[in-house]
Amino acid sequence: MDGERQELTRGAERLGVALDEPTTDRLLTLLDLLEKWNRAYNLTAVRERGAMCSRHLLDSLSLAPLVQAERILDLGAGGGFPGLVLALHSPHREVTLIDSNSKKTRFLTQCKLELGLDNVTVVHSRVDDYSVREPFEQITSRAFASLAEMIPMAAHLLARDGEYLAMKGPEAMEEASLIPSGWTLAENRRVEIPGVSAERRLLRIRRHHAGDSATETGD
Repeated sequence: MDGERQELTRGAERLGVALDEPTTDRLLTLLDLLEKWNRAYNLTAVRERGAMCSRHLLDSLSLAPLVQAERILDLGAGGGFPGLVLALHSPHREVTLIDSNSKKTRFLTQCKLELGLDNVTVVHSRVDDYSVREPFEQITSRAFASLAEMIPMAAHLLARDGEYLAMKGPEAMEEASLIPSGWTLAENRRVEIPGVSAERRLLRIRRHHAGDSATETGD
């Protein structure tokens, strides 16, 4: 376990994310829960514990430096990545996790209870059926839907000056070229996830306003 804890904290440091000991322990407890529930619910195709640490925990933590809003929504929260990880990393933020799969929302609810996450709300619903009085300033997604599908689907949940934070793989460049009109790709950043060889990109997408600058890229 000490080696695993070290791998997580050092990996997070390489991503520019500092983890204290209690947060590290809770993130590893999340992996315990994922392993346990995955046997029956098939929440992730990743079975090996070390791969779960890099491909789920560290991958999710790569988004943390871009999260600034007090309230965020995670679309298609699935096994809790990145939503639960962001909630554990930033307990002062309110994180809403939405998924249409009842098995996954049961898992998310159990994690909320066992990890004592008072800042988490779990919603069992389709995204297009969900409504809120106060839109979210930031909406995250990981392995959810294509940008062309996701952006209009959740637009009613995003504040006027809010932004999508989309986690993508090699398909990011092609999807970015198909962003619906009225929206701007504010940033397309390549990130190196410790222990992950596949290409990973973080995309920030906003409504287009007059005077918007060109896309920022990070290669």
